[in-house]
Amino acid sequence: MVVGATSGLGPARIRQLLTHMDVAELSQRLQGDLASLPLSSAQLSRLAYDPAKVEQALAWRERQANHHILCCSDPLYPPLLKLISDPPPVVFVKGRAETCLYPAIAMVGSRHASATGLQTASWLAAELSRLGFVISSGMAAGIDGAAHCGALDVQGLSLAVLGTGVDCIYPKGHGRLYHALVDKGCVMSEYWPDTQAFAGNFPRRNRIISGISLGTLVVEAARKSGSLITARMALEQGREVFAVPGHILDEQHQGCHDLLQSGAKLVTCAADIVEELSTLLLCQLEKLPPSPQIRAERSSQLPFASLLASVDYETTSLDRLVEHSGKPIDIVLEQLLELELQGWVAQVPGGYVRLKRN
Repeated sequence: MVVGATSGLGPARIRQLLTHMDVAELSQRLQGDLASLPLSSAQLSRLAYDPAKVEQALAWRERQANHHILCCSDPLYPPLLKLISDPPPVVFVKGRAETCLYPAIAMVGSRHASATGLQTASWLAAELSRLGFVISSGMAAGIDGAAHCGALDVQGLSLAVLGTGVDCIYPKGHGRLYHALVDKGCVMSEYWPDTQAFAGNFPRRNRIISGISLGTLVVEAARKSGSLITARMALEQGREVFAVPGHILDEQHQGCHDLLQSGAKLVTCAADIVEELSTLLLCQLEKLPPSPQIRAERSSQLPFASLLASVDYETTSLDRLVEHSGKPIDIVLEQLLELELQGWVAQVPGGYVRLKRN
């Protein structure tokens, strides 16, 4: 609140002051005792404070039970966000604020995604949600929206970091998604609740998307995609970066391929992300509030292991599976149906594909 009501001081300086005093004391000094602040005369001369804006923010918070204002000392403030070099001193949250506490994976990508890209984002988000992750993104058109929807469709949690205020729906076509996020997850912003869309705000909000998350997954991105900014920020914050590969001749995937060549983890299923997270970090995450929790995929005894080993991640024909198994086709079909029901394989035109690793 203090940041938005103060001109002449940036967020970094505000955070520095808050290491010496709490928000209430800083607000009191800004209103009536500027000389007591540890600032130079030049900084004090540029300083202007509007207490009415603070009152507006407090009134907004009281208007509805799902309105929250979180500062860094608040127990609901996203724990990983505190660790980045420039965390927002205050964030406005609309929805279920406890969503901020659970382990999150950021999913970003092209606003003009292909049908395959949208399907991939939705499927991966659903799989990660089933494992207990919150899906964080920016509520933009394309991959962002598909990722949010994929999580919500399986009753998972999703969090949108906005480049506008939390009361503004942008893009306008995402009204239904916005209300679903507020109802089943939350939307978050460092900007005042009524702040309208401004181009310069969106790249800056990307540091929050990556900052609240254990890692960032880029699903589909060209070389000049804005989602690569989020990936770069994740790297700078010491977080994991993942990318989904695509056709080598498709420019929509060149940004992902560049990330993979630079050391990003290649992802074809949710297990690729889970296995990259360190055991120590998982132990720390288990100390957060109960359920949802990350549930690592268990490598207990596999069903029909020999048949499962014959199913590739690309289409495998039924004839080939029967030949490899050495069993009658009716037995193979029965076992494939069981594997399909357990989520190991899927039937596709021309045969079957494997969905996850053991």
